[in-house]
Amino acid sequence: MAKNKLSKQEVPGSEETALDIFEQGRKDHPEDDDIIVKMRDMRVAFKIGSIERVIINHLNLDIRRGEILGLVGESGSGKTTIGRALIRINPVSGGVVTYNNVPISGKIPKSTERLLKTKMQMIFQDPGDSLNDRANIDYIVSEGLRAFKLYKDENDRLDKVTKMMQRVGLRPEYLTRYPHEFSGGQRQRIGIARAMIMNPEFIIADEPISALDVSIRAQVLNLIKEFQQERNLTVLFIAHDLSVVKYISDRIAVIYAGHIVEIASANRLFEAPLHPYTKSLLSAVPIPDPNIEKKKEIVVYNPHEIHHYVKSDAPQLVEIEPEHFVRCNTPELEAYKKELERLGGKN
Repeated sequence: MAKNKLSKQEVPGSEETALDIFEQGRKDHPEDDDIIVKMRDMRVAFKIGSIERVIINHLNLDIRRGEILGLVGESGSGKTTIGRALIRINPVSGGVVTYNNVPISGKIPKSTERLLKTKMQMIFQDPGDSLNDRANIDYIVSEGLRAFKLYKDENDRLDKVTKMMQRVGLRPEYLTRYPHEFSGGQRQRIGIARAMIMNPEFIIADEPISALDVSIRAQVLNLIKEFQQERNLTVLFIAHDLSVVKYISDRIAVIYAGHIVEIASANRLFEAPLHPYTKSLLSAVPIPDPNIEKKKEIVVYNPHEIHHYVKSDAPQLVEIEPEHFVRCNTPELEAYKKELERLGGKN
């Protein structure tokens, strides 16, 4: 008797199976179709010997399809850890992370992980350290194309690399050169080209301008924003400078010590900041007018003096007005509501 042929959905471990899983994830949950990445009770911890250090604990965050979500906080707050956990560089030790409603945290099939690498890409903070100095630019930019066989022949590969170099503002003749021959801004453009040539759906930009000169930061920001608009990309933009995040982001999430303390649209967060840590970050934003800057008062955030949390009334992320969330307990919630009324509620 002839053996029954397996359909591609039934073939274990195939890339077709993984592709069907991501597509089916969107179809099965149309109510969540606008959410591309979902984090529920996510926990990330690192062990040093027998000591475990928890960086992210019980984090809940949604990233909407097609948006630029700014993630802002001080050094050590857990921003980069979240980005690296999403792209599976840092292992998630608890909770669930989903991409198109499909779990991508913990152990997943190799075929799913392989396909995920084509859908998610990362732009790293230091373009000098993230590029291989022993490889020329042609090899660096086309490494993903070669790994996933995303070209027909050598002419097609070279054509794709050449066009991407031109798109990021670099000359095609630079392909034979090496990273040390370029400036910091040019190296970051190469890093962007390496990520974008994969035609991803989701980009994690980990402080992509912090290592660059002030004069070229705006150019790199504009390049990322142009790609996002042209391709309807979803971007998680990680930074510590609120003024930069406001310029590029649709929404902003403020993180402190591994907890999201406030989320709102970029404009609303500046209009009506509620959490003391958000106010502290805003007070550190430079003001162009030297007279105003001189009189400006810096707000210092000391959580031990400001917050008085107890187990029976632990802080939670509460939607205090439409699309505006703040982490607080019951007394703080009432105080924030009164402050919001004073600032002018959102219609």
